[in-house]
Amino acid sequence: MLALERRNLILEKLQDEKKVVVSELSALFGVSEETIRRDLEKLEKDGLATKSYGGAVLKENIGFDMPFQVRKKANAAEKQRLAELAAAYIQDGDHIILDASSTAVFIARAIKDRANLTVLTNSVEILIELSDVSDWNIICSGGSLREGYLALVGPKTTESFSGFNADKAFLSCKGIDMERGVTDGNEMFSQAKQVMMQSARERILCIDHTKFDRIAFSRLCGAGDADIVITDRRPDGRWLSFFERYRVKCVYPKDIE
Repeated sequence: MLALERRNLILEKLQDEKKVVVSELSALFGVSEETIRRDLEKLEKDGLATKSYGGAVLKENIGFDMPFQVRKKANAAEKQRLAELAAAYIQDGDHIILDASSTAVFIARAIKDRANLTVLTNSVEILIELSDVSDWNIICSGGSLREGYLALVGPKTTESFSGFNADKAFLSCKGIDMERGVTDGNEMFSQAKQVMMQSARERILCIDHTKFDRIAFSRLCGAGDADIVITDRRPDGRWLSFFERYRVKCVYPKDIE
């Protein structure tokens, strides 16, 4: 097993259990305790964990993103709900933008029965996911590959998106706050998403219930700037009133209120 694979599995365990023990990880992966300590040191350096006596605890800092392969497995049921709701807004022949989020991968899977779609994305994972679809036009943004994220970012990415006019853009974020707006953990991701929003006629924010009233490092836009907000649970009354005031359509499963 590669060290990166092992660290991702350790992160998955951290997300599930909030803490890990060196001796248990050593036995689980069949490596020395010193190897596990080096793994934990790397995770701590990346801002994803905090070493403690005999192990480590999850560092729940929304200024940092988990690696894509870890995020993809987290909250899978919620992402599936979001994808099913989002799919209802995608019709045959649409030109859509999908960002490089794990939620967008679920959306891509949910719309494979559509015909003649044009999909613009900076997600390597989505390119792979849609590689078996024959009648679509799949456009890759270009840009620099961000380590551990399977995402293309940078000036080439923003330049690419600015050259298109899409029907709809489906975006995610790390936090949404009434005053501080929609935020993400990384400036380069925010810059790409800002251009995606400008390049689409309709802007659709897909976020699970944990993102409300949270603030991350980099501001993407105002909380009332999306046209539609899709979420996995009914937001509280404050947010429903906010969306109504800004004429943002809020969509959620009616059977999960």
